Amino acid sequence: MDRFEVGMLARSKAGHDKGHVYIIMKEDNAYVYLVDGSLRTLDRPKKKKKIHVQIILQQHETSDIDDVAIKRILKLFDKETGRI
Repeated sequence: MDRFEVGMLARSKAGHDKGHVYIIMKEDNAYVYLVDGSLRTLDRPKKKKKIHVQIILQQHETSDIDDVAIKRILKLFDKETGRI
């Protein structure tokens, strides 16, 4: 499935951040730009190739979102999946 959309959750499949969950904030032909609210904020998104990212089928509204709301979304996801 190659349907990358803004607001979807994504898990890193490769790199030093393997297994880390992010929110997709922007996408282009070959890359997605990921944020997590703490290290990768809206001002400094992580640029990652699409082949190194696995989509999680959860979509969130990102039109007027800030870093605190991003952290909250990811924390709820971790709680639901039992990662914490």
